[in-house]
Amino acid sequence: MTYLFNNYARRAVHLVKGQGTVVTDDKGKDYLDFTSGIAVVSLGHAHPAIVKALQEQSEKLWHISNLFESPEQEKLAESLTKNTDLSYALFCNSGAEANEAAIKLARKHTGKHHILSFKQSFHGRTFGAMAATGQDKIQQGFGPMLQSFEALPFNDVKSLKQATNDSVAAIMLEVIQAEGGVNSIEPAFAEAVMAACNEHNILLIIDEVQTGIGRTGTRYAYEQTALKPDIVSLAKGLGGGFPIGALLAGEELFDTFGPGAHGTTFGGNPLAISVAQTVVHHVFDPAFLQDVQEKSEYLKKQLQSELPNDKYSIRGQGLLVGIHSNKEIAPFIQAAEKQGLLLVPAGTNVIRLLPPLTVSKEEIDQAVAILKNILT
Repeated sequence: MTYLFNNYARRAVHLVKGQGTVVTDDKGKDYLDFTSGIAVVSLGHAHPAIVKALQEQSEKLWHISNLFESPEQEKLAESLTKNTDLSYALFCNSGAEANEAAIKLARKHTGKHHILSFKQSFHGRTFGAMAATGQDKIQQGFGPMLQSFEALPFNDVKSLKQATNDSVAAIMLEVIQAEGGVNSIEPAFAEAVMAACNEHNILLIIDEVQTGIGRTGTRYAYEQTALKPDIVSLAKGLGGGFPIGALLAGEELFDTFGPGAHGTTFGGNPLAISVAQTVVHHVFDPAFLQDVQEKSEYLKKQLQSELPNDKYSIRGQGLLVGIHSNKEIAPFIQAAEKQGLLLVPAGTNVIRLLPPLTVSKEEIDQAVAILKNILT
């Protein structure tokens, strides 16, 4: 008997507590959590600074809606846009909401409706975000999609040039297609995207829901490319486990979202803002980001040395790493769980590693040992 819809393929593990990278089930078994709640628990489970921020804010104010001024939102918006070409923020509750807002902003600002996205992308499960997602399995069974979206082959410069013209409102992409197989944008393709945007006055929307907030070793993944976004969507790691999303945009877009153009009841509530500001304070520290980069290189080096390169290839950036296999990986993920390592797939042939950004090298060694055991 269940009172829940069966829309999740749930695993038969009931997790009851966590600390750092380690989570514990109701039977007392410990696991290394290399899912981070799907790239969400950026500072690990029950990080003391986040716990303190949430406790202190919970004793002050939980919710007032966006009818009132919020100096705390202003502070977080400044933290997220500082030293970027982006100027303004809008807060919401999730990545799908952030992408819906991005789509609305681009269409309203340009007066155009055609948006280009890419095959194997993932932008969410609401109707606008689902229409932008380049995966048939996400769209099946829901009837006609929202019109004027076109999914192109990723990293295909020829297809991009053929599809871009003055009728296109925006190009929407992920720097790394995380759900779609840990596919990184190629430098030549990034340059072609910028050329197309500049030539045809097209807005660039970058979905940093999974790659943002330090996951790839920089504040935002686009900072490692030639891409210069007009709009950026954030969520997941921004709240370190507390629900929050954000839309960032350039100065020229400010007047497009005037009063009543877009809104949210819960978005940017005091609890979420307090937690997110704490996360950003930690993650945007240059020493912290350097540590993520060093642990990324260590993790990839260990995997490359321990796994046969004729069967597996290692991709990704920062602590978003994919192990590409020539076999279906579902049995490997199940085997890893039995040995105390929680993993998440990225399609049928890719194991995705998403440890907390605070993971230790000792925990990386433990995870690699389990992976070696089940994969070789």
